[in-house]
Amino acid sequence: MAHILISAANKSSGKTVLSLGISAALHKRGLKVQAFKKGPDYIDPMWLAKASKRNCYNLDFWTQSDDEIKSTLSTHNQDADISIIEGNKGLHDGLAADGSNSNAALAKLIDAPVILVLDTRGTIRGVAPLLLGYQQFDPAVNVAGVILNFVGGERHAAKLRAVIERYTDIPILGMVQRSAELELVERYLGLMPSNEDNYANTKVSRIAEIIAKQVDLEKIIAIANITSNIQVSRREERNKQYDLKIAYAKDEAFGFYYADDLDTFRQYGVQLIPFDTLHDAALPDADALFLGGGFPEKRMHELSANKKMKQAIQSAIENGMPAYAECGGLMYLSKSIKYETKQSEMIGIIHADCEMHKKPIGRGYTLLQNKSHHPWNPNSKTEIPGHEFHYSKLLNPPTDTHYAYQVNRGFGVNGQNDGIVYKNLLACYTHQRNTQQNQWILSFLDFIKSHT
Repeated sequence: MAHILISAANKSSGKTVLSLGISAALHKRGLKVQAFKKGPDYIDPMWLAKASKRNCYNLDFWTQSDDEIKSTLSTHNQDADISIIEGNKGLHDGLAADGSNSNAALAKLIDAPVILVLDTRGTIRGVAPLLLGYQQFDPAVNVAGVILNFVGGERHAAKLRAVIERYTDIPILGMVQRSAELELVERYLGLMPSNEDNYANTKVSRIAEIIAKQVDLEKIIAIANITSNIQVSRREERNKQYDLKIAYAKDEAFGFYYADDLDTFRQYGVQLIPFDTLHDAALPDADALFLGGGFPEKRMHELSANKKMKQAIQSAIENGMPAYAECGGLMYLSKSIKYETKQSEMIGIIHADCEMHKKPIGRGYTLLQNKSHHPWNPNSKTEIPGHEFHYSKLLNPPTDTHYAYQVNRGFGVNGQNDGIVYKNLLACYTHQRNTQQNQWILSFLDFIKSHT
């Protein structure tokens, strides 16, 4: 099971660009590359999937048990030559003060050598104590190499090499020069998603070319092959089958779906039918509707202008079609979206306007508790882990609004509740992931089946 974890000393060190560049460069060499992302993020996995030409899967301590993390890695690594795991934030960063859910903890759990990415802007000799500190802070973490990023030129590179080779024994795997071609557009939630970028494939290809020249891919492959096989318990067999069709929004406005959630739908015998909210005039023939997250505010004029699609979704929900919406999908179902100085009319099933703010309204991991109005599983008392990251807020939803969830951690719709229930619709700000402790897909499918 050849695999490595690419992490950094701190956020914004360029590890995403390096991870996708390495993935794409190895793919161009003919290797089967499997990408993973630590944490709940949707955007980086979209870019990593572009680079590897395979779905990227999330490894997340908040929503998964240790065994689930190992099982996810093992399952999707089986037919790959190498797995590239991109960390989030810094190597030792995480929610817990003891580091039990950090990138370092993940590396130890899955026996992954760590390649550390360092932002070298404004430093030379200072990289040595930094690297020594990372080695000594937790010797159980195998810092197997370093890639120096944002190097200023040949003179800067020579000085960095001399310092690292004099004071440390950590191999230098690459020195990546500063370049505008290695930049991806950033916005308030991180990178611009690849589904919004018409030149995404061209950018990834060019990044791969640059990285292949400045990073020692052979050494990376050799380091990845030092790992041992991961021992996991048997994965759950999904023998239950549903003869159902679910239409899901997949376009430039909506694209936030976990790859393993979509896999799970298919394993249950569900036919997933994508549709385009911006250009299609009608919904596909389906038993239910799934509106995932995205950036509807960036396409709100186009969404508003497609009146036929808005009417089709409104009619489907009003006529009782089971539907589930998360974050961006919830925003699309509201009366309107206000972003900066512009406002556009949306579907209006949710009787509240949506307004974008300059700072996050809800950001981070969430814990939800089912309430009696939950349409799928009202009697469950288990806390549901999820995450939210939204700059929007609903303005003045009706006081008699029914909510599916009590928010025990996070913000949701109003700091106390999440999951607006209307007829057979459930729309929430929280993003859920189907795991052992939250089998929401099975509950949703049973609910759909009872209404077909």
